Amino acid sequence: MIRVGVVGLGMMGQTHLASFAGRPDARVVAVADRNADKRRGANRPAGNIPGQPGGGVDLSSVKQYADPGRLIDDPEIELVDICLPTPAHLECAMRAMAAGTHVLIEKPLARTYEDALRLAEAAEQAPGQVMVAMCMRFWPGWDWLKSTVERQTYGKALSASFARLAQHPGGKFYGDGEASGGALLDFHLHDADFVRYCFGEPTAVFSTAHTHLTGAPDHVVTQYLYPDGPVVSAEGGWSMAPGYGFSMRYTVNFEHATADFELGRTPALRVTHGGQEPRALDLPGWMGYDAEIGYFIDCITTGSPPQRVTVADAAESIRLIEAEGRSIAAGVPVELAAAGR
Repeated sequence: MIRVGVVGLGMMGQTHLASFAGRPDARVVAVADRNADKRRGANRPAGNIPGQPGGGVDLSSVKQYADPGRLIDDPEIELVDICLPTPAHLECAMRAMAAGTHVLIEKPLARTYEDALRLAEAAEQAPGQVMVAMCMRFWPGWDWLKSTVERQTYGKALSASFARLAQHPGGKFYGDGEASGGALLDFHLHDADFVRYCFGEPTAVFSTAHTHLTGAPDHVVTQYLYPDGPVVSAEGGWSMAPGYGFSMRYTVNFEHATADFELGRTPALRVTHGGQEPRALDLPGWMGYDAEIGYFIDCITTGSPPQRVTVADAAESIRLIEAEGRSIAAGVPVELAAAGR
C-alpha cells in the first residue's frame, strides 16, 4: 500500500483524490492546501469533462496541512502528488525529489522550458520515481490511436487533426495569462504533446491565435510540419461562449481507413474502412486520469521507471509550445530549437 500526499486541492487535485480512492494499492494519508475549506473537502470545483469528479472525497481521516512543505517532510508520505498552479511546480517538485519521495506532477510540467529542464535534470538523479500526468497518453481511444499509428494497422497516417475547445474555466489562476500561460500552455498542451507522442518531433510549427480573456493566447490553431508527412494540425481554445461546455475530438486519415473520435458521442470512436459503414470500437469506461495514476503506481510497485511519459519528454512538449508562441508573435513558421537548449 503506497501512502500518498496530494498537494493542491483545486479541480485536478480533487480529480486525483477520486482516482486514488478507487485503488486498493494506494491510500491518500495527507493533503495540503492553503484554503481551509479545500482541506476539509468542502470545496467542489467543477471539472470541464463530463463525468470528471468534482470533489466529494472524505478527507476527515487524513492529515491536513496548510503548508505543502510540511506534507513533503512528513515521513509517512511515499508519493507526493503535485496539483498546484503551474508556477509553483518547480519549487515543490524539487523539494519533494530532494526528500526522496516518489513524485507525480500535474501538467504542464512547468511554466517555462527552462524550468522544465531543471526538473528533468533533477528527476534523473532523484532516488524516487518521477512522472508527469500527461493524461491524454492514457486516454481510452487515444491510446488506441497511438498503437494504430505505430503498427500501421490501416497503413500510414496521411493526415491528422485535433480539436479541444471549451468555455473559459474561470477563477483567478486561469484568468491570469502570465501565470497560466493561457490556453496555449494550459489547455492546448494536451494535443501538442499527443502530436509529438504519435508522430514524433515536427521540424517546424506555424501557429495563429487570438487573445481575448487572459492576456495570453486563448485560442490557437497550429500546423505541425513534417517534411515526409503526415499533415497534422491542432486547434485549442477556452474562449468559447459561456454555455458551450467542452469538446474534444480527432480525425485521422490512414491509407486504408479513417478514424474519428468525439467525446460524448455514442460511439465515441469510429473507424471507416473498406467501403463499409463506420464501425464502433468499444472503449473502457475509465478516464485517462485513472489510467495514468494506475500506471505510475505500477511503476513504483515494480521499481520500473516510467516509459510512457518521462519528465524529459514532458519538458520537450513545453519546448514545442514555446515554439508555437514564437510563431504566433512573429506570424511566420518557426523551426524547433535543439532539445535541451
